[in-house]
Amino acid sequence: MKTDDTIAAVARHLAQARRVLFITGAGISADSGLPTYRGVGGLYDSDLTAEGLRIEEVLSGEVFALRPDLTWKYLIQIEENCRGARPNAAHRAIALLGRYLERVMVFTQNVDGLHRAAGSAEIIEIHGNLQALMCTVCDHEETADDMSGREIPPRCPACGGVLRPKVVLFGEALPEDELERFIIALQEGFDIVFSIGTSSVFPYIVQPVVYAASAGIPTVEINPARTQLTDIVDYYLPLGAAEAMTRILGELGMDIPESI
Repeated sequence: MKTDDTIAAVARHLAQARRVLFITGAGISADSGLPTYRGVGGLYDSDLTAEGLRIEEVLSGEVFALRPDLTWKYLIQIEENCRGARPNAAHRAIALLGRYLERVMVFTQNVDGLHRAAGSAEIIEIHGNLQALMCTVCDHEETADDMSGREIPPRCPACGGVLRPKVVLFGEALPEDELERFIIALQEGFDIVFSIGTSSVFPYIVQPVVYAASAGIPTVEINPARTQLTDIVDYYLPLGAAEAMTRILGELGMDIPESI
């Protein structure tokens, strides 16, 4: 199917939908100037860090417990890339749909907070949010939009303990309350499911799409690169997220405003 025909078909399904699920990964933020973490142009394409460790080791809960300064060195790199980024047309398109449909849920792997900044109301940030910090010793919490100039590792102003972002580091469990929210939402059902900009390597990303496809629910993948979901979904768009969502909403006669 040609891309134009695929976009038209997806738009027809979306026009009939009342409940929509968007599963998003780093690729949706690429048009906001953020690099993906793996793949072409990825932030962490090298096999090893300067310390001779894999990035998954450096950004693990185990290393953070022993060397928070080392983990923070690379968290700061991610934060620097996120700093000042603005939601792009794909984020805003999803938020816009949330104004008109009964339910639009975003289940995102991203820690950049751009879905929230775009105005989406129902979001599950399954890996957390990099701007939300908490003390590892006391109950102090704070929001940090800009970490430049901060001591590394940053310290709690209340007790002097090490701060950490409210993100899931490698080797740590996903938040059970958020997973439960997601499971309940899946049980309540969606009319169409989108996978946007994710490499689809985690079971909790793949399985909802596979389940929807097997249940006859229309499924859409938007990703310039093919993934293990590409041959499973009903519709595959080899486009960037911003272009794809702009064209889909354009088929519906909807313009995406600069802010929602």
